[in-house]
Amino acid sequence: MGVLIFDNGAGSAKVEMARSTKPRVIPNCVTKAKTVRARCFTGDQIDECKDLSGLFYLLPFQKGYLVNWEIEKQVWDYIYGKQCLQVDFEDTDLIITEPMFNFSTVQEAMAEILFEEYQFNSALRCNASYLSQLKYGKGCATTPPCTLVVDSGYSFTHITPYYKGKRLQQFTKRLDVGGKLLTNNLKEIISYRQLMVMDETYVMNQCKEDVCFVSTQFKQDMSISRLRGEANTLAVDYVLPDYTHIKRGYVKKPNESGSKQEQVIRMNSERITVPEILFRPSDVGLEQIGVAEAINHVIGLTDSAMQPHFTANILLTGGNCMFPGFKERVYEEVRSATDSFFNVNIHLPSDCVAYAWEGGRVLASDALFEKMAVTRESYNEHGASVFMDSQLEVS
Repeated sequence: MGVLIFDNGAGSAKVEMARSTKPRVIPNCVTKAKTVRARCFTGDQIDECKDLSGLFYLLPFQKGYLVNWEIEKQVWDYIYGKQCLQVDFEDTDLIITEPMFNFSTVQEAMAEILFEEYQFNSALRCNASYLSQLKYGKGCATTPPCTLVVDSGYSFTHITPYYKGKRLQQFTKRLDVGGKLLTNNLKEIISYRQLMVMDETYVMNQCKEDVCFVSTQFKQDMSISRLRGEANTLAVDYVLPDYTHIKRGYVKKPNESGSKQEQVIRMNSERITVPEILFRPSDVGLEQIGVAEAINHVIGLTDSAMQPHFTANILLTGGNCMFPGFKERVYEEVRSATDSFFNVNIHLPSDCVAYAWEGGRVLASDALFEKMAVTRESYNEHGASVFMDSQLEVS
């Protein structure tokens, strides 16, 4: 009997058996390419496509919630099937994540698919932030009583306080800012200023990851971006792939020579203004507070005795936390708004994308998993309600 850990994110699925040390990170989508009209690419099959320009995405998640089961089922069939994990459902227990504040109709549909179509031996649902704080507590010398999990992913950013492993749901804060919004914003900026790239989501997402960073001196860096010539140390040239000679985009310095056939875009202030949306959503018209301000807000809502424990145990997870300077910016803004006698500690894991999956490994070896997991026999007897009532982290 094995345990399958499935962190089912809106952007990517992190999935593998608990006996493994690392998960497979698989795009949670089906893609179509303009150059390959006769085939759809499911998950990481996109790696087999030789021309990634103008990709069309079929996404099971919209605005952070699973709404297209037809597409999701296609992705799951691929992941569970012979081409990927070759899951033996009847001898496999499942730990699967779901979005925060998930709809009961989605939970019910998930239960039916897991137990009736796939027929897993047992299954347990939880939020990714719960698994992250579980992993964090395991890595500390003594388990902290309070942990504040910042999960900034594809669709949303959640700031979630945990007290002794229980989520304080009334204080959980959600921001409508994620990696998808940042990539779309970069596409719009580049399309308006330089080159039409609105259909190049894949390429521009790579560009965002390659060149963007969070500035800790935003006004000074913006002043540098206005300078000309070598005085502008912020500007870089990004060479776009042509999928003939250049398979992946890359960065080169503005004065560096290159081939005449290269198609280049100049990345200047965009390098800092795009990730700045995480801290100032109002820049793109969202009437919401930023990540650091939301952290301070959530901590301020908790009991005064808990607050120093929360500031000392702030955990950053999710793909957006990988921006260079993200951790430092969060520390500066939290430190400036916190009492001087409070210790502020920001923990950024080496792999913040797979961190929740690693927390699933911790849960899989805990006796609590066997106690809380819903078996197929229990589902057959009581229906989907028994699966919907099984929740670990809500206080």
